[in-house]
Amino acid sequence: MLSINHLDIRYGDKHLFKDLSIQVHDGKRIGLLGVNGAGKSTLLKIMAGVDECDDGVVSRAKYFTVAYLPQESSALVSGKTLYEEAESAFAELLDLQKEADRIHQELAHLDHQSEKFAQMLERQGEIQHRLEGSGIYTMRARIEKILLGLGFHQEDMNKQASSFSGGWIMRLMLARMLLAAPSLLLLDEPTNHLDLTSLTWVEEFLRSYDGAMVIISHDRTFLDKVTTTTWELSLGKLSVYKGNYSYYEKEKVERKTIEKAAYDNQQAQIKQSMQFIQRFRAKSTKAKQVQSRVKQLEKMELLELGEADRQIRFSFPPAPDSGRNVLTVEDLCKGFDGKEVFKNVNFQFQRGDKVAVVGVNGVGKSTLVKIIAGIIPADSGSVRLGHNVQLSYFGQHQAQELSPSLTTLETLSLSVKDMTITRIRSLLGTFLFRGEEVDKKVSVLSGGEKSRLALAKMIASPANCMLLDEPTNHLDISSQEVLQEAMAQYDGFILVVSHNRYFLDSFVNKVVEVKDGQIAVFEGNISDYLLKIEAMEASRSVSQKQKTANKTSKTSEIPKAKSQLSRKEKRKQEAKERQERNKKVGPWKRKAEEAEKKVEKLESQKDELEAQMADPELYQNQEAWLATSADYDECVRRLERWYDKWESAQEKLERLDN
Repeated sequence: MLSINHLDIRYGDKHLFKDLSIQVHDGKRIGLLGVNGAGKSTLLKIMAGVDECDDGVVSRAKYFTVAYLPQESSALVSGKTLYEEAESAFAELLDLQKEADRIHQELAHLDHQSEKFAQMLERQGEIQHRLEGSGIYTMRARIEKILLGLGFHQEDMNKQASSFSGGWIMRLMLARMLLAAPSLLLLDEPTNHLDLTSLTWVEEFLRSYDGAMVIISHDRTFLDKVTTTTWELSLGKLSVYKGNYSYYEKEKVERKTIEKAAYDNQQAQIKQSMQFIQRFRAKSTKAKQVQSRVKQLEKMELLELGEADRQIRFSFPPAPDSGRNVLTVEDLCKGFDGKEVFKNVNFQFQRGDKVAVVGVNGVGKSTLVKIIAGIIPADSGSVRLGHNVQLSYFGQHQAQELSPSLTTLETLSLSVKDMTITRIRSLLGTFLFRGEEVDKKVSVLSGGEKSRLALAKMIASPANCMLLDEPTNHLDISSQEVLQEAMAQYDGFILVVSHNRYFLDSFVNKVVEVKDGQIAVFEGNISDYLLKIEAMEASRSVSQKQKTANKTSKTSEIPKAKSQLSRKEKRKQEAKERQERNKKVGPWKRKAEEAEKKVEKLESQKDELEAQMADPELYQNQEAWLATSADYDECVRRLERWYDKWESAQEKLERLDN
């Protein structure tokens, strides 16, 4: 479908792309990974045709269409409504429909025997054939389904599109792309502006999407659910992994182990040969062997170890001691322009609690955090901080609020006046600002670099109560994992707004849900919360069906007996229910047992192959090495597939038990 051939771009001494060649085939679902600044967005723009490159570098198949979603949106000034903007995805089909209507009107006034009538009738047939296979007749239903799935409401359809904020404009752009259904979707951080509900909907939509896609995302759960191939862009080169993010993570460790073993083995061979040459160079009886070793070294293709990408290394300063109760909120109310955001909010959190705030966009998550931080006032109610609570705040747009005229060093120096320049440089270094990079102006920093600088500002001062609003936006996965680990080890109180499920799961112990002006507190992490919500919705669904059944029963012409079932009838009913449950559970139980046996067998096989590959003698026989390596790769792939089957069966059994 699309191929890139020998792409080579250099900025000074840095190779952004080094003779890069890659193909995207029909139906491929690719996750594009790499640290901030690796060139991911640039590669996507080149594939989309937004950024130019040399002729012949990018080639596309005939009738191939591409749609590109950038990280940030530009303002809409079209004057169209939300629905009309979404409808523009069908512009070509709508033009054909207008042409068909015009031809229909003209045919009524033409001589049926004329040549023009025959030509127009033929054209009308062509148009009708295209329209019938296009889905234009279900256009309105498709538009509403996608807009509502992305979080818009029915009452938004006739609002001016330009009245929506940047995050909602990004959702609209995504909606237009999904409606246009191109051959290839290029998505640059599509999850940044989605809440948990919309994110789940997009995941399901993309999993059933027929076209190919290349996705840049720092949400590893999203990548795991949507992608089946992973590209890693690092130091100008692109590596391909035939699996999702979890597969890539394991496979990368295996590849590095194999790469290091092969490198060490070759270095040992070189050292041995050099010692032989040095020892017997002057002996005429060994001249032939010496020359043979020299030729071997000259022909040898030297292996190189991949250069490691830089990562953030930091931990939060120790949290100062505080009272047991850190944060108490009582009867909190807030509204804007006569519209109520939330009402009578009450909760209390204690030292060591780590709380996630979730809810759809626009329900007031950021507003709640800003009120607690003292940035905006509440309409009524109170927020009380406990004894000796020292608060720090990281806002969703704090990275954009940095002064563009200052350097990174000046930005941090003004925030922490009691810290020496040496310590400031050390802190900046942990966030990857090293050497001359500390003198870069904020105005030239990327989104990820600004986020890192804003986070550095926040942690520079010790605090025991941290409020963070979307701290992972624009952070790559490795940086997120380091921040995640630091938060897990932090001994103070954390309140964080985020839709990144994997990031939150490892350290939060409570979840605050903001919904319909009310706030509910759930014990556990995000996975626990989602399971509880799923169970509650299932219970409501059953309850609703029961009410409907009771209502139907009451209005039935033949009244049913209201007497209680006898014990014997109850036992029969219970036995019947057990049989029905066993019918449902049995097949999944057998699948889980089969998968478990396969996993055990393949894990044993994998251990044996790893033991063989650890043997230096294997590298002496290139053919044996390649065969063993191929067996190992196949074993890992099969093991991953059976892991997935086992997990699916276990999840199904758990749902049936619930």
